[in-house]
Amino acid sequence: MTGNTDNARDWLDHLDAVSMTELLSRAETMTISGHGTVVTYSRKVFIPLTKLCRDVCHYCTFAHRPSELSAPFLEPEEVLEIARAGEMQGCREALFTLGDRPEDRYSAARNWLADRGFASTLDYLAHVAGLVLKETGLLPHLNPGIMNARDYSVLRPLSASMGLMLESSSSRLCEKGMPHYGSPDKLPSVRLESIRHAGEAEVPFTTGLLIGIGETRLERIEALLAIRDLADQYGHIQEVIIQNFRSKADTLMRNAPDLPLDEHLWTIAAARLILGPDMTIQAPPNLRDGSLSQLVRAGVNDWGGVSPVTPDHVNPEAPWPHLEKLETETEAAGRHLRQRLAIGPAFARDVTRWADPALQIAIRRSVDARGLVRENSWHPGAGDEAPELMTSIVTGRDPQIAISLGLVGQGEELNKAQIARLFTAEGRDFDHIRAFADELREDRAGDAITYVVNRNINYTNICLYRCGFCAFSKGSTRSERGPAYNIDHEEIARRTVEAWERGASEVCLQGGIHPSYDGHTYRGIVEAVKAAVPQMHVHAFSPLEVHHGATTLGLSYEGYLADLKKAGLATLPGTAAEILSDDIRSIICADKVDTQQWLSVMRAAHKVSLRSTATIMFGHVESYDHWAEHLLQLRMLQQETGGFTEFVPLPFVHMEAPNWRRGETRSGPTWRETVLMHAVARIALDGAISNIQTSWVKLGPDGAAAMLQSGANDLGGTLMDESITRAAGGVNGQIFDVPQMQLLADGLGRPLRERSTVYGQRSGQLTLAGEN
Repeated sequence: MTGNTDNARDWLDHLDAVSMTELLSRAETMTISGHGTVVTYSRKVFIPLTKLCRDVCHYCTFAHRPSELSAPFLEPEEVLEIARAGEMQGCREALFTLGDRPEDRYSAARNWLADRGFASTLDYLAHVAGLVLKETGLLPHLNPGIMNARDYSVLRPLSASMGLMLESSSSRLCEKGMPHYGSPDKLPSVRLESIRHAGEAEVPFTTGLLIGIGETRLERIEALLAIRDLADQYGHIQEVIIQNFRSKADTLMRNAPDLPLDEHLWTIAAARLILGPDMTIQAPPNLRDGSLSQLVRAGVNDWGGVSPVTPDHVNPEAPWPHLEKLETETEAAGRHLRQRLAIGPAFARDVTRWADPALQIAIRRSVDARGLVRENSWHPGAGDEAPELMTSIVTGRDPQIAISLGLVGQGEELNKAQIARLFTAEGRDFDHIRAFADELREDRAGDAITYVVNRNINYTNICLYRCGFCAFSKGSTRSERGPAYNIDHEEIARRTVEAWERGASEVCLQGGIHPSYDGHTYRGIVEAVKAAVPQMHVHAFSPLEVHHGATTLGLSYEGYLADLKKAGLATLPGTAAEILSDDIRSIICADKVDTQQWLSVMRAAHKVSLRSTATIMFGHVESYDHWAEHLLQLRMLQQETGGFTEFVPLPFVHMEAPNWRRGETRSGPTWRETVLMHAVARIALDGAISNIQTSWVKLGPDGAAAMLQSGANDLGGTLMDESITRAAGGVNGQIFDVPQMQLLADGLGRPLRERSTVYGQRSGQLTLAGEN
């Protein structure tokens, strides 16, 4: 690796010129900037497919001779038994480890494979990895040793990730008397070539260093630079392990000293500074018992695979820490322990590129928008019990989050990166954001929980558009996913009268884009409502419907909306926003209005004094950056027009959504993400939009109550009829009446107040419900 020598020397001089205290401080700061306060791990089982190996590394206790084993390989039934035991304990990963090409050295291995019809160890590995995928919910991670391009192409559809430790880039360690002598697969050039092939095959890849086996600091830096070069070229290195040598009995290096802790910390910090803030740096937690906090502060943000079922077969003398202990020690370092899959979070977020199509569905359905394992089984719309929330005010740990909240407290606006960072909050930072948002809510909107008595009228579910998430619309009058309908003006009028008689002040009208509809249709709907009940507030038509109505008549948005206002339209629902980023819209609703068209309709509505709500539908294929961009778009338009009355987060309800059923989306937002959407919206929109509404339809009463303690102040409408979420699989009912809302408010110790659609006092409503 002479090509990197000069650069490596520069790095060594730079690192040696810094005190250990300063070095660790820089590394910790860089780690937090890239990963926040989260430290990840993978809950796994360790499957030692074969302990035979053609190499003779001088420190290894994993490799055995055939005479020391009852069989050269685990049988398929044994593999599945281990995998199923792990699945029962909540594991997500099956880590296959095995020696390099044992059939090249041992006839016992060749004969065993031949007797069962397998041409090689890798051929057998493909078979059992496929069984684990088929028979369990585990994702395989493969460590089969040296492989070529063909090997990777065969195994990629059967594994979420693979790995090969570089260990060292020093060929000196392969000389006689050194630890890699007699091990052809440990030649640095061979290992680097195999890692390069993995990059060409777009395999999420784990590699790393084994330090303390006789290498120098300069050689460690050379190895890190070699890894960095491959990562820069192919982008496939998902994590770099900095593993410390520990001597073992019955090896040639049994008398060699264990790596001192300060050398381990120095190398971790060097790796962080060389590889940058975004790289995942891992250290095995079972090899540094009692020193995990120090490893974290040196730059570690991942503990690798930890098993509640199987031992570490490579280091059998070092048992895995109990997961509760691991969490405690991670918390002691000021971080939060979170589970990941075998595929790293960044790669899970870009699963279309980094996973075979056969694996993509399982990965998408398992993770949140960060690419981490969903923290619990809660899903919006499913009727799941809402997890408990802390109510005490705490101080967070992430300095960037703390700075952002301080800025908002001083009346400053946050930028996109700052808003996106808030969505990453965990643990104490999550609680800090909630508490801060709830204080803002009290200051800006008071203690009252508001609501409007209204009725939904979805006049048709027949739609020309093909939004991937919509289970409500039908493509024609033929029954495709249930019966299609198109109600007439008489029925719209009847439902309006019925709503008025039941105390409603508003009807909310939206529907599909029926092929026979034009701009006159929507005007006729408004006129039907106003003829039936002149006093009724007409809250109607998404920007998509306005766009359709205007374009079919050849009118501008402003001209068409002015005409609808004359007919009696009072306000607009801010639906059809989904995510205001065209890269996401091209995936979930490619034929719908684009971002600028949606904003243009809203701008035109506000210009003709029609106020509107604003929404977001989140939890499908988008990222936290998209959420931040969405909030910024709304804030900027509100600062221009002042026309938004409220912001309504709408969690994606996945159960019957066509794109989820095809495996194209995540399974809705997690509970943490849903709470944060309400809280961060309150923070990011502070000074622009005063009202944050929570959807009882999506969240249920207990979920809505939690949001009302996390920045929201409004429960929305009683609805009377709810169709869209129910079509998507939601189970929270069609109506949430005033007595139910009162019960919720009483449980929170806050008053309940009926409002008008635009947040004024409803005529005749002089006191807060529940007040004297």
